Amino acid sequence: MPKLSATEPLVHPGCLIVNSTFGAWCEVGEGSRVLNSGFGDYAYCDRLSDIANTSVGKFANIAAMTRIGPTDHPMANASLHHFLYRSTHYWDDIADDAEFMAHRAGRRTVLGPDCWLGHGVIVKPEVTIGAGAVIASGAVVTRDVAPYMIMAGIPAQPLRRRFAAGIADRLLALAWWDWSHDRLRAALIDFRSLRAEAFLEKYQG
Repeated sequence: MPKLSATEPLVHPGCLIVNSTFGAWCEVGEGSRVLNSGFGDYAYCDRLSDIANTSVGKFANIAAMTRIGPTDHPMANASLHHFLYRSTHYWDDIADDAEFMAHRAGRRTVLGPDCWLGHGVIVKPEVTIGAGAVIASGAVVTRDVAPYMIMAGIPAQPLRRRFAAGIADRLLALAWWDWSHDRLRAALIDFRSLRAEAFLEKYQG
């Protein structure tokens, strides 16, 4: 298995990456497409992910065959087809619809730190998923998700909170995802062995 790097993302074969940025220790799974997006440190997506117009938080966990920020078609117009805005594909004498394309690219999806999107999840544009939230496989997320909430279904609905409100609030305040690489390494055994409340008692008091 290739090692991750602090300077360059690990991009597996067959990926298409356009106008996107990556922090340290990032990975893009085989055959994925990443457009107009930014990955925070340690964020990764598994194979065949399709991510557009998205701010991916640090430590985000994106499973295979997910679709994040899928773009919409112009439903109020006489036609839905992309000949309306990708016009240069069809004619030499007309430009693409720059205003429509800019509007679509501006509809940002935001994935909070350490969230987990299961296999085949779809997250619509302009949705924010909070820190530590879990989205069950196959869910379609159409509205914002609170931090540390577990969601499932089509459309996705809350199942339960991962932690009691006090624990979630303390984790948000601790913001361990902003720790340095060395501090994360020093705390690794505790990340592995301690439940959230015990971890908070040790590192937050």
